[in-house]
Amino acid sequence: MHPLVNLEVSEGSVAIHWFEQSSFALKDSKGTIVLIDPYFPLNRPSDNFIHTQSPLDESDLPTDFVLLTHAHGDHTCPESIRRIWDTSSKTHFIGPEESVNQIASDTEVDSENVSVIAAGESTKMNDMTVHAVYAKPPTGDPAAGIGPPDVTHLGYVINIDDVTVYASGDPINNFADHDELVSPIAAFNPDIGFLTNHPSEGEFPFFEGCVKMATRIGLKHAVPVHRACFVKRDYDPLEWASNFPSGGPEPLIIERNSHIIYP
Repeated sequence: MHPLVNLEVSEGSVAIHWFEQSSFALKDSKGTIVLIDPYFPLNRPSDNFIHTQSPLDESDLPTDFVLLTHAHGDHTCPESIRRIWDTSSKTHFIGPEESVNQIASDTEVDSENVSVIAAGESTKMNDMTVHAVYAKPPTGDPAAGIGPPDVTHLGYVINIDDVTVYASGDPINNFADHDELVSPIAAFNPDIGFLTNHPSEGEFPFFEGCVKMATRIGLKHAVPVHRACFVKRDYDPLEWASNFPSGGPEPLIIERNSHIIYP
């Protein structure tokens, strides 16, 4: 079994396991396990993937809930969803409409085990509460030359005992300049955030924009994600961390396929 299964989590804390890319597992003190954007393909050619071995055998980690941020292949992965469902037919899947439609068309998951969530909505995951927020505005940002996204892009704020976790999904490049994106997240006073960024790619915030995003949201700790998976989309987390000034959000680097207890 996966180490998270038997890991005991004290009340007021949360176990966070980062696999790679934007794939996380969360476990609370009651034993509920949530996967975020599980992406564990088995076919991993070395010219595309940094690691040719998947970080998880889904059968080793019975999962209560799965959160999906958007219907791109490295965030909504039918291959992984099928194996998660084969492991436990009690798993409940939550995501935007496009992700739910993909589950319906590409997997055998029972429809009653799948729920659509939209920005501004909240739902319970046993004792956890998840709040959906936008990662990208549905209209994009025409003034900045950024068109509408091809699918709905969500992030999630998750209340777990006394800890509030934020998973960014894939945010728009100038996220921190959008009060309508920042304010709904900041209102929950999140403690730790998992932030997609890249130094040069342009779809997501650059390092400086990621720091501004973490600061405006009010994070205590910021974790760099969307890395350590694809050869051509990786970046140096130490370089990312060096952009954070003292007195603001603290950068926290989690090693690939390992967990922390937070706080």
